[in-house]
Amino acid sequence: MSAPSRILSSVARNTARFSTQTRAFHRVPLRTTTATNRASPSRVPARSYASETGGSKNPFPVLPLLAIFAAGSGAFYMLVQQRKDPMPAIEQISAPASKKPTFSPKEVSVIFVLGGPGAGKGTQCANLVRDFGFVHLSAGDLLREEQNREGSEFGELIKTYIREGKIVPMEVTVALLENAMKDAITKQGKSKFLIDGFPRKLDQAHKFEDEVCPSAFTLFFDCPEEVMLQRLLKRGETSGRIDDNIESIKKRFQTFRDTSYPVVEYFRSQGKVIDIKATSTPEGVYEQVKKELVEKLNAAKA
Repeated sequence: MSAPSRILSSVARNTARFSTQTRAFHRVPLRTTTATNRASPSRVPARSYASETGGSKNPFPVLPLLAIFAAGSGAFYMLVQQRKDPMPAIEQISAPASKKPTFSPKEVSVIFVLGGPGAGKGTQCANLVRDFGFVHLSAGDLLREEQNREGSEFGELIKTYIREGKIVPMEVTVALLENAMKDAITKQGKSKFLIDGFPRKLDQAHKFEDEVCPSAFTLFFDCPEEVMLQRLLKRGETSGRIDDNIESIKKRFQTFRDTSYPVVEYFRSQGKVIDIKATSTPEGVYEQVKKELVEKLNAAKA
């Protein structure tokens, strides 16, 4: 018999014994011993007892209370016994498998090209494409193409973000860049990419390098805002771009300072930034680019 059963059985026997004694006690009438009472012809009226049929109910029911006590004692005993048993071992949950980048840096070379609006990134990328055989992917151009593509589900969203000088959600930009890289590899057989104007936020950098391809390094074109403003206003006379106006330009400058420059600092801390002074003429800037790029590429091969 288990310990809880022995407790319940013992409580039940004690309860029955107590109830029997209680009924016997109640049925013994009280006897008077004084002389006055012996001489009195009158009889003491009989008392009514709770244990007799038809009597009032006992205001303190014993059996239910004892039953509750017994059940609680048994439950407590079982709980104590369970606590003594060793806890079951918790199965180790394995971490989800991390997604590998689509392209390996051993097979695909990615160079980020960053700088404020009007720093001359596009001009210098065109020179590098001509002389080094890179594929130039401009995040801004890809977004504008998607914006104007008939039936694009992101067209209106992209248009609004560009007009306000805000950064388009990274999922859209990263997907466009990855698709463009796949097309260039498949159709042109090329695997060296200049990605212009991207990443513009740290989360974009992390997402691209984790899911698409780690970058080799970053070309950063450093140029004062006053110089860039004059260049953009001049370009706006013929570009037809909705963001080449004074209000959008100022918003773009602010966005670059707040969100894009920290990306440059992040890669600089990894030793992956080539700084280019972009205040000279396009030809003068390109001479710096070629010199720095050749040194970096030769160092990587060594």
